[in-house]
Amino acid sequence: MSVLILAETSEGVFKKSAIEVTAYGKKVAEQLGTNTVVLAINSTNPSDLYAYGAEKVLNVSNENLKTFNAKVYANIIQQAAEKENATVVIIDSNANGLYVAPIVAVNLKAGYASNVVALPSETTPFTVKRKAFSSKGFNNTQINTEVKVIALSKNSFGIVEAPVTGTTEEFVPTLIDASITSEKIEQTTGTITIADADIVVSGGRGLKGPENWGMIEELAKVLGAATACSKPVSDLGWRPHSEHVGQTGKPVASNLYIAIGISGAIQHLAGINSSKVKVVINTDAEAPFFKAADYGIVGDAFEVVPKLIEKLKEFKTNNA
Repeated sequence: MSVLILAETSEGVFKKSAIEVTAYGKKVAEQLGTNTVVLAINSTNPSDLYAYGAEKVLNVSNENLKTFNAKVYANIIQQAAEKENATVVIIDSNANGLYVAPIVAVNLKAGYASNVVALPSETTPFTVKRKAFSSKGFNNTQINTEVKVIALSKNSFGIVEAPVTGTTEEFVPTLIDASITSEKIEQTTGTITIADADIVVSGGRGLKGPENWGMIEELAKVLGAATACSKPVSDLGWRPHSEHVGQTGKPVASNLYIAIGISGAIQHLAGINSSKVKVVINTDAEAPFFKAADYGIVGDAFEVVPKLIEKLKEFKTNNA
């Protein structure tokens, strides 16, 4: 028996979410009295996860796997789970994870729970708490199959160190032909990605045009944040679709989400509802976002944001 964890990498480096799912998996393994096995694909330093409870790392080195393909990844996870006799498979609830996890569950004839936010409250029967109704509520889900697949919601467990003496094994799975090809891949380099960001600064149509995005980027740089946008902004071509957040775009579960010039359509609010602290800056005091926000500023973004940037720079200088 074991707990198998998929730890995703970017350019060979483990994503923040990979560290979180590893730490979470270690605790689940302790509850079950078993060991932790991590599946890493094209990692340049698998031993980095030993500090977070990875007792064994199966490292797959294959150039053909640099582009994510859900069917191929699911098959690799299945092979690793069968090899290690895994009874629980843990995956991150990001876009890739929500795509691949159901396929893994079908392949392993396993029960599946997505958007899990806590450690199992019971192991017999296996019960997990998960977000429901676009993160407006929670439910407790029982999984009664022999093998369980769970997808952990971002920032729900945190980064918890649990150092172990781990080992790394080169794993060479049989690759299937998925009959799926990628025509276009949008990849952001040199900046913090939305998936890994603790802080997200997002802009809407209130910015009036792409030429005004400089202050969004400057605020994000000062805060060490990722930049994002609303659906209308990406539809207008002001920003790439990779930055579109919301129910129809990328879900956000950051510690801080700052919405500038975004009114707060239902689909947008549903996609960012899991963020812990939400701040809105808008000229319209009746904008729906104010009802969902923890903090709100009624004012012109072109006046408020530059002053905010100035004060943050002063704070950082004085506390350097």
